[in-house]
Amino acid sequence: MKVCFLIPGATISGGIASVLRHAKNLVAHHGMEVTVAHTRDDIPVWDQRRLAGLEVLRFDEAKERHFDVAVASWWPTARRLAQLPAERHAYYVQSLEDRFYPGEDERRGMALATYSLPVSFITGARWMRDFLRELRPEADCFYVRWGIDKEIFAVPPSVEPRVDGPLRVLVEGRLASWLKAVPDSLEAIHRMRRPAHVTYVTRGSVELEPAPDAVVGPLYAEQMAEQYAACDVVVKLSRVEGMFEPPLEGFHKGATCVVTPVSGHEEFVVHGSNGLVVDWDDPRGTTRALELLDRDRALLHELRVNALETARRWPSWEQASQLFALALREIRRRPPPPARAA
Repeated sequence: MKVCFLIPGATISGGIASVLRHAKNLVAHHGMEVTVAHTRDDIPVWDQRRLAGLEVLRFDEAKERHFDVAVASWWPTARRLAQLPAERHAYYVQSLEDRFYPGEDERRGMALATYSLPVSFITGARWMRDFLRELRPEADCFYVRWGIDKEIFAVPPSVEPRVDGPLRVLVEGRLASWLKAVPDSLEAIHRMRRPAHVTYVTRGSVELEPAPDAVVGPLYAEQMAEQYAACDVVVKLSRVEGMFEPPLEGFHKGATCVVTPVSGHEEFVVHGSNGLVVDWDDPRGTTRALELLDRDRALLHELRVNALETARRWPSWEQASQLFALALREIRRRPPPPARAA
């Protein structure tokens, strides 16, 4: 079976990383011929290692081939998907990307329009599958649970209770991105009566007042795993997410979380069991949640222990790719979605 994934590039991002994980597993474990086509003129040297082991073509080169299934991975790639000769076309939806663009941004409508294309859908979270099934009941929609690298994010056998010292908190995301609400997270932590130890992970240099105890990044996954293992709580007050991966990675290294009820959190966060869910735009409520964990170290330990148990039950990328392979074979077997209905 010949499969082509269409990506915008190979820079560090959760979405592209998941595509490449599946691509490599489909080759290694499922006997598929996988091509990765990119829409950039070139791939920087530092990103080429992420593509090792895969056939990589420019988009114009891929258009000269023929595939069993061609898969888009982001809304601009979905708009070009029909140009790839293939028996079937699919769209790997990792978030509803029209939500990335607020207000009158024309890209909002352009992204939304891609969900009307006559394609089969594969989603990384249940909420996206349910939405697309309601929006497009005539289209095939497959749910493939997001995987985790169980070697990099190896689950420790246990966590030691943190009975003294400051609460160790990790915040991750671009400061300027309204989607990630990083300023809200930092404000809530700063309001705590007892100071916490704050590590902020970002992609570029920033100046903050008051300054976190550590500002690090950009980091590869191995380095992120070390940061998660050193913290007690991942604070993530995102307004828009697809799968909501960082708290789940934190679970694998023994951290609990304080999060908003953002899309994707329901996949693994259970309020009061393995994490705490706080309200939208409520820095004071978030502060109270953090102070509760700082004050009640028994509760903190219980949440961390249950977070580890959640992580143990979560699938690896190899397991997730088994379902991805089944979805691709089923998409190839079924007739194409009706274009008129789309």
